[in-house]
Amino acid sequence: MADAASQVLLGSGLTILSQPFVYVKVLIQVGFEPLPPTIGRNIFGRQVCQLPGLFCYAQHIASIDGRRGLFTGLTPRLCSGVLGTVVHGKVLQHYQECDKPEDSGSGNIQKEGSSSFDRVIKETTREMIARSAATVITHPFHVITLRSMIQFIGREAKYCGLCDSIATIYREEGVLGFFAGLIPRLLGDIISLWLCNSLAYLVNTYALDSGVSTMNEMKSYSQAVTGFFASMLTYPFVLVSNLMAVNNCGLAGGSPPYSPIYTSWIDCWCMLQKEGNMSRGNSLFFRKVPFGKTYCCDLRMLI
Repeated sequence: MADAASQVLLGSGLTILSQPFVYVKVLIQVGFEPLPPTIGRNIFGRQVCQLPGLFCYAQHIASIDGRRGLFTGLTPRLCSGVLGTVVHGKVLQHYQECDKPEDSGSGNIQKEGSSSFDRVIKETTREMIARSAATVITHPFHVITLRSMIQFIGREAKYCGLCDSIATIYREEGVLGFFAGLIPRLLGDIISLWLCNSLAYLVNTYALDSGVSTMNEMKSYSQAVTGFFASMLTYPFVLVSNLMAVNNCGLAGGSPPYSPIYTSWIDCWCMLQKEGNMSRGNSLFFRKVPFGKTYCCDLRMLI
């Protein structure tokens, strides 16, 4: 019980601290660029035309809504985090209780096979079920969070309170409105989890020497690296999920001319891929001007 409470408190603290970053990221993902590009330098020192980064974007939001405005959408995101942590923990606890009778009778056998690929498949499957259950249950709060954030674009006040937002979605879209963008989000989580655990297993088993004294530390590093690599590969699923969650929801940020109306998440994926925007919002610091956008950014003015 104490572990669950500490996880909830830690998760809530991280959610509060990361809220301004998430807010800016969501606005960038939907394609809202209120600031003109500037002249900067890339890693090779060459002058390039780039869009303002995280801090400039956050400063722009604060200049309009104040510093408190950077925490728009925090309440439903906190609810999502707390509920997701509880559900995830309950599902894994259920599996642990089911394993207790087996552990008492075959402790030695399980120790010998604990590092096998079968063990990895078993643990990954359980983690997948736990994460999927938490994602499905908390997705309505995720939808409310995104929609309350993109109200900044059209200066609307349609999704303000949590209860009012729930009533609005149910009245206009029915139950399915709470699960807009769920499929690509689930697919991204599942693919990312399997990629991360499979790559970590391969690295720990075949690339690392078991005689190294700091083996446990090296394995934890490999888990982090493979997790980062897997999240980069599955980022398009996150982008498509967020766009579908706000698509045609009655807000300016989810409707033309800001955003086209997508018929399905596959249509959204194909359109983003055609435009070359599958990584939009992935970077918050070194942001290139998207292909096809026309901005007045003449490098000759600085020569």
